[in-house]
Amino acid sequence: MEIKTDFLVIGSGVAGLMFALKVADSGKVSVVTKKDIFETNTSKAQGGVASVFDDSDSFELHVKDTLEAGDGLCSLEVTEMVVSEGPHMIQELIDMGVKFDRVETDETKLDLGREGGHSAERIVHSVDMTGREIQNVLVEKVKNHPNIDVYENHIAVDLITKATVINRGVIVTTCERECTGAYILDKTTNKVKSFSARKTVLACGGSGKVYLYTSNPDVATGDGIAMAYRAGASVANLEFVQFHPTCLFHPKAKNFLISEAVRGEGAVLRDARGKKFMKEYSPLEDLACRDVVARAIDHEMKKSGDDSVFLDITHKDPEFVKKRFPNLYEKCLEYNIDMTKDYIPVVPAAHYMCGGVATDLNGHSDIKNLYAVGETACTGLHGANRLASNSLLEALVYADRSSKDALDTTDFSIPIEDVPTWDESGTTDSDEAIMVSHNWDEIRLFMWNYVGIVRSDKRLERAKRRIKAIQEEINEYYWDFKVTPDLIELRNIALVAELIIKCARKRKESRGLHFSIDYPFKNDKDIQNTIIKMKN
Repeated sequence: MEIKTDFLVIGSGVAGLMFALKVADSGKVSVVTKKDIFETNTSKAQGGVASVFDDSDSFELHVKDTLEAGDGLCSLEVTEMVVSEGPHMIQELIDMGVKFDRVETDETKLDLGREGGHSAERIVHSVDMTGREIQNVLVEKVKNHPNIDVYENHIAVDLITKATVINRGVIVTTCERECTGAYILDKTTNKVKSFSARKTVLACGGSGKVYLYTSNPDVATGDGIAMAYRAGASVANLEFVQFHPTCLFHPKAKNFLISEAVRGEGAVLRDARGKKFMKEYSPLEDLACRDVVARAIDHEMKKSGDDSVFLDITHKDPEFVKKRFPNLYEKCLEYNIDMTKDYIPVVPAAHYMCGGVATDLNGHSDIKNLYAVGETACTGLHGANRLASNSLLEALVYADRSSKDALDTTDFSIPIEDVPTWDESGTTDSDEAIMVSHNWDEIRLFMWNYVGIVRSDKRLERAKRRIKAIQEEINEYYWDFKVTPDLIELRNIALVAELIIKCARKRKESRGLHFSIDYPFKNDKDIQNTIIKMKN
């Protein structure tokens, strides 16, 4: 089955939905999403969107904070562009109906929060579930737009380029790099559909599920990065995986994040004996950047042997805590934790991929007609470490810029090209689900142990050997059986794991989120981005 569309958007977070809405008046849009349209990292985002709205703040300060967090690898041009365009994008959301919190005494002013690494209050938020508020508004508009078709429970298999050849379900490409669509598996029928498109947008989110412990939802398997790399696109800086310092530690809690905004409102970290420890690691103490805080917690846990540390906001007025963090408060109560009275047990977890598909200022990859936006992309904004709440900001700005570029470079008078049909001849139904589940678990475990918060040459070499053996098994399996959602995701996390390891082995220093005990210092003399591309 072939579906022709002007714009194919793979992913349904803020970046993908905003892009879809901005191009929909000019052409037909297909939005493909792995589960339902709400299952995204965006809908889980608690903190907010960083943007300058207060007279005591400035673009220059926001740029400075972003550059300092990025530890020498942010693009100044990109940072200045994103920061300066932020307020306009926030206003667009407000005009769409997004309700951000306002100052009680002056409803004309946004209530601005503060988070780690920021030198001013600039976090625009909707209580403590900002992402959900944005997602709800965008989804409603997308579903009501006559030019947008949403394909839920559809998972992308691979991109199609002009050089694509299908051989028993395996895509082979040559040096001709122009994207013409993607192969998409309909999970309800187990049939692969061919989507042909003038422009394709990867808005697939992050890759937290590569790691054993993550704040990400189950859909975050690095699909966009893996597909782009297989199609011949450059990827960059994948060694910089941000581990959020404070995920709830509880046997029944899964992927639940305790927002950085809690520390922004005065919460402090304590060890199991009640001692505050962040002063030993940074002059900013509990408001230090995430890489510093995550390593500090990791070190404290290894030093003491404790299973977690604790976040303490009990010194704040209980009514303030309940009003500022209503969802967090209720969620913690489900686990018999009253955050107005009790310390919250927390541990670091894989949270955000700062690297991704390398793009230009308009979100365009180095494959013609292929864009990457949101966490899938490496734009140059985050450098070696993302500043808190810059992710939604980046997604909004690049959705806007990429949509304008896509419209400016599309000739709608030219017919949409046909693409090769999916060929699964010679394959059979999978009969070894144990291979998928076993390899999935093994990858996530050794990535956590060997390529986690603290790394070494020996650990990376072990990880390299393990991933090579697993990928050989996956590739052999992939040739013989019909694709399934689990196999697609396993193939993607294995490739993204390999790419993270490759990037980490290339960086012979410690910078930002990449810390090696063999190279504990920065090498500013040879500072550079880590860019890798599949060899033809």
